[in-house]
Amino acid sequence: MKRLLRIFLSVLLTSLIMFLVAACNNTNNNGAIKIGSKDFAEQLILGEMYAIALEENGLTVERKLNLGGTPIAQAGLVTEAIDFYPEYTGTALLTVLKLPINTNKEQVYQTVSQTYADKYNLIWLEPSPMNNTQALVMTPEKSEQYQIKTIADLVAKASELTLIGPPEFQGREDGLPGIKQAYGDFKLKTYKAVDPGLRYPGLINGEADIAVGFATDGEISANNLVVLTDTKNIFPPAQVAPVVNEKILENNPEIQAILNKITAQITDETMQKLNYQVTGKNLEPASVARNFLLQEGLLTVQ
Repeated sequence: MKRLLRIFLSVLLTSLIMFLVAACNNTNNNGAIKIGSKDFAEQLILGEMYAIALEENGLTVERKLNLGGTPIAQAGLVTEAIDFYPEYTGTALLTVLKLPINTNKEQVYQTVSQTYADKYNLIWLEPSPMNNTQALVMTPEKSEQYQIKTIADLVAKASELTLIGPPEFQGREDGLPGIKQAYGDFKLKTYKAVDPGLRYPGLINGEADIAVGFATDGEISANNLVVLTDTKNIFPPAQVAPVVNEKILENNPEIQAILNKITAQITDETMQKLNYQVTGKNLEPASVARNFLLQEGLLTVQ
């Protein structure tokens, strides 16, 4: 029964991807550069940064943001429904290329950039200083209550703790299985599987003791959360960079310099603040992106 369910879900996902890609392709973009993104705040902000900067430099842009998860965005790129979108090195390594975990950020970038070029004719531009790797976080009060500062501390007290996070963290190579392999077997009191938007409210409201997060989540700095130290470096790096169709760069070589200037300014702290303006203060991603570009001197028009 479980095998049939997996087959059904796989077929359903494939059908959904093909439908969305076809919908993208049916749009007449009149030669515009088609910019995509995944479906969460950080991706929307980055996508808007790219679009606004290219428009500032006289290029015609079509926004195809908020496409969905990695499989849909990658399928759109391969089929040329979009011309580029922001991707993370660790996600490319594990989710797209299905390669083993590697925690050396330079090696991961070289691997994904070379393999994407060979396999897909896709070019990775320069990676950001930002590293949006996975993280386990606690409120200062819970961290103090349980005397937990590291993942090793968590493992030692796991049976007392409720962890809240996305459903896939329970099965991912860099999720619970990876933690157990590196730190030793353990059993949590509870794992609360929720949609990504419910992780931090659940943590702050006391429904869980620990949450699965990402290093650039705005809620971390806004709530002074404690990021547990990963002494065994089990989480792969997740530097962000635009991944671009090779033909688009050949036809518009100026894109590379424009986008690399943006990427160079994206640090963990910067992205946390930008993300929180959207997720915490409910500002529009386009407005947040434009203000950032103006502040960094990458945009001259209000």
